[in-house]
Amino acid sequence: MNDNRLIDYLGHMLEAARLAYSYVEGLDKNDFIADTRTQQAVILNIIVIGEAATKLAKDYPEFIGRHPDVPWRSMKGMRNRIAHGYFDINLDIVWDTVQTALPPLMERLTAIRNELANGSDREIES
Repeated sequence: MNDNRLIDYLGHMLEAARLAYSYVEGLDKNDFIADTRTQQAVILNIIVIGEAATKLAKDYPEFIGRHPDVPWRSMKGMRNRIAHGYFDINLDIVWDTVQTALPPLMERLTAIRNELANGSDREIES
């Protein structure tokens, strides 16, 4: 597999996390709950994160194994719950995810991408 594709997936995840986080900047939870447009924008980006995590798990299992501190399974699971149960989305969970899970995820993904760019974390698969 191509390392560029791996970096692309990580980039998609990082950009989606940054966008989702930026959409709620300056809002409190009540503002978010009342703003359907922001909810949909955030939810779409959470789906993007989960989709990229799914692709990484499928195409780069050894890479995923080298980074057990990243919640790959949780990201995939949240994507599946949102995509297959759209009318049952719990906005409290979406809000909490953006507030508590995305900041450390953005930090970790940035560090991993930097490691890959510097050659200190190379994908073994070919």
